[in-house]
Amino acid sequence: MRPDILNPLFAEVEVLKGIGPGLAKPLKRLGLEKVADILFHLPVSWIERRRVAELDEADVGCIIVVEVTPVDYRHSGGRGPFRVHAKDNAGNYITLTYFNNPGWAKKQLPLGEPKIISGKLDRYGQELQMVHPDYVLPPAEAGTLPLREPVYPLSEGLTNNRMGQLVAQALDRLPNLGEWIEPSLMAKRGWPDWQKALNLAHRDPEADAARYRLAYDEIFANQLALSLVRASSRKRKGMPLKGDGRLRALLNLPYAPTGAQRRAMGEIEGDMQQDMPMLRLLQGDVGSGKTLVALEALLIAVEAGAQGAMLAPTEILARQHFETLIRQLSGLPVNIAILTGREKGRARDATLMALADGSIHILVGTHAIFQEAVGYKNLGLAVVDEQHRFGVAQRMMLAQKATHPPHLLVMTATPIPRTLTLTQYGEMDVSRLDEMPPGRQPIETRVLSVDRLVEVVDALGRHMEGGGQAYWVCPLVEESEASDQAAAEERARTLRQRFGDRVGLVHGRMKGPEKDAVMAAFQRGDLSVLVATTVIEVGVDVPNATLMIIEGADRFGLAQLHQLRGRVGRGDQKSICLLLRGNTLSETARARLALMRETNDGFRIAEEDLRLRGAGEILGTRQSGEAQFRVATPELLQELAPIAAGDARLLIDRNGGLKGERGQAARNLLYLFERDAAVDLIRSG
Repeated sequence: MRPDILNPLFAEVEVLKGIGPGLAKPLKRLGLEKVADILFHLPVSWIERRRVAELDEADVGCIIVVEVTPVDYRHSGGRGPFRVHAKDNAGNYITLTYFNNPGWAKKQLPLGEPKIISGKLDRYGQELQMVHPDYVLPPAEAGTLPLREPVYPLSEGLTNNRMGQLVAQALDRLPNLGEWIEPSLMAKRGWPDWQKALNLAHRDPEADAARYRLAYDEIFANQLALSLVRASSRKRKGMPLKGDGRLRALLNLPYAPTGAQRRAMGEIEGDMQQDMPMLRLLQGDVGSGKTLVALEALLIAVEAGAQGAMLAPTEILARQHFETLIRQLSGLPVNIAILTGREKGRARDATLMALADGSIHILVGTHAIFQEAVGYKNLGLAVVDEQHRFGVAQRMMLAQKATHPPHLLVMTATPIPRTLTLTQYGEMDVSRLDEMPPGRQPIETRVLSVDRLVEVVDALGRHMEGGGQAYWVCPLVEESEASDQAAAEERARTLRQRFGDRVGLVHGRMKGPEKDAVMAAFQRGDLSVLVATTVIEVGVDVPNATLMIIEGADRFGLAQLHQLRGRVGRGDQKSICLLLRGNTLSETARARLALMRETNDGFRIAEEDLRLRGAGEILGTRQSGEAQFRVATPELLQELAPIAAGDARLLIDRNGGLKGERGQAARNLLYLFERDAAVDLIRSG
């Protein structure tokens, strides 16, 4: 239950004066639905105005405030600009130019009436000019015009001035909350208290300490929530699982496990023998052999008389895992079943019954295996693949599927910088697969200008004639599924003109079964080219696909480029990734593409991605799970996450958790940043 003191901040934005249905829409587009959202919608830059007594060429390029008197209107007619000629008190002339609504300009600037105007002073030919002054006020109101004004991220229908007014109202609703930051840290960093920090962050462009403090609050809330989840799991008695090795000994492995795989298997086996439930993250680059490690863990559970569940984010990936396990466990006395949204009727009922009576040893599925109707006789281990698609809350749901919390192994093929591992998986121990199995060939990566598109299509034709298959990923047109879909549809159309029905297409707006059918046709080899948007499924395995073409590669983040490149290089043949770039590259895009050409090491790429992106998206993809930060930039995460993690552990281990004065303040913090699921978890035992 949220503390009453926070209720004013969690009211809908409509409680603020002046917000009706019309203004609520652009606010909602920005994700601003509660008063607290507006508080944390911080300025991205600042306007500095200069008050001047008279117009001067020296101020061209500056934003000025000056008193002028309109003397003449000029309008060329039609859609041409409307110009107001005015002079200052010293007789210097300026043209105020409006590109729409002459009536509005005349109303604001009646001839002969002195007005205070503000805007950027420009030169137009021999004249001084100001286009669309941002303020026009009577001289009596000159004192109300701010000389320093924050600039906010906006959406159509919302002005910066209006945003500033809403922020001022939101700041007036700030409650007086106790301090949750450790006092010595506050003193060492010179951070202001929470209320003062929010006011300064909105009003002073040089208030770095205030922004640092607010970023720390957000990171600390995240770390505290993860630490509480960990503490809760550690308190609950799990199920020690000690396998006898009889099933693992029967496995016919394709290669001897790498040193990294053996190390991870040992860590997992040790965890599963404890009566505390395992919480372990398995990080491995594309092709590093995570599935084999997961299979060994599942067999330990079955050897110990328990059941295992393997959860995948998509139906395609779930079916691929199912087929892989069937193949690897052929001849072993292990029953495997699959459960996705597609299983219906009697087949589904039979699976549910066999799961409940224990005759199914391993269940593979999508989120359908979370559902209440799905009951296990003795769930001992849950493996979650592509962890970034599942948040902490979903991990906890799975844990409630057993009398004792099951051991939990989560896997990701998205290499994550160490700092961000803390912020997303801080409740977990981490195993890293940093070696590749023998025989895995590095993918050759080339960067080409889009001007060579005709050559690339010719090369694709030769690749197809040789029996090869290829992916063609279409550019990220903008952050919109619809526009990316349009780009993919156009590319598929042009390739079909050349190659006919050997070209398939998948995009995010296709229905599941339709997308599955195209992917299955590509896997069977019925299609030679798969044109896709960035929805191309993580982990889809087509060994014969040895060519990846990424159009508009300079628009993608490093991590996403690396993930897409990982769709090829899955067989024993040489694979090539062609990165088609535009002709005008930013320094960051140039550095990204150079690194992709230079290395296949996903962990190095992840660290570099964080450095290059600055305040951009954390993982280079829209895959950051629940750990989304509004104030903390990646740079601040790197600096502050280790400190926050240590402080969160201290608060829980030494200071009695959420008890005591600081603990109560920390409880408020969790609710403030909507990490309160952790509070509910503790309350429920």
